Amino acid sequence: MTSRPYVLLSCAMSIDGYIDDATAERLLLSNDADLDRIDAVRAGCDAIMVGAATVRRDDPRLLVRSERRRAERVARGLPPCPVKVTVTASGDLDATARFFTMGDGAKLVYCPSGVADKTREQVGAVATVVDAGDPVTPEAVLADLAARGVGRLMVEGGGTVHCQFLTAGVADELHLVVAPFFVGDRRAPRFVGDGRFPWHPGRRARVVEVRQIGDVVLTRYALTDRCDG
Repeated sequence: MTSRPYVLLSCAMSIDGYIDDATAERLLLSNDADLDRIDAVRAGCDAIMVGAATVRRDDPRLLVRSERRRAERVARGLPPCPVKVTVTASGDLDATARFFTMGDGAKLVYCPSGVADKTREQVGAVATVVDAGDPVTPEAVLADLAARGVGRLMVEGGGTVHCQFLTAGVADELHLVVAPFFVGDRRAPRFVGDGRFPWHPGRRARVVEVRQIGDVVLTRYALTDRCDG
């Protein structure tokens, strides 16, 4: 897929690899300085994606927070915030979630053919629902996004979506932030699950940056030759 969007994965995790804990409250892994960095990365993308489980659990807004960055996007002829994208296997989404209600930009929901009608009933009034076949694959989503003019996609999780993009080999860059504590609870979600990944002891990912940001550490990995660092 040479014409697919550039795909940047972004994740924050604990020292032991968890992206949340097992409680109902959201676990804060980043700090203010790193959240501002993430906001700048968002502002440089055409679309932001999270999985439906993240929409349900975290209720994210997925907006560019900085007024200056929104204004700079508008000055370049872009909408204030990137297109919001989610993928659902079940169609179980709440139209009152902040993903749908906050921001005036486009919202795209990709789903399997078998739940397309259900998904349209749930959120068709507040988003564009795309029947992406069965099963929905990262390749199919990227092909549709490319046809819609998306050149740069930021994937913010959760673990299932990250694992799908990584095992499919369609991620170009990974931003991995490590928070200085442990979760230590195997009931909690991890960064990725089991899978056959293109990067292994015989094919290492290339590190292009390591940076301390307050009390967290960012490592940027180049996963394809499209990432120039």
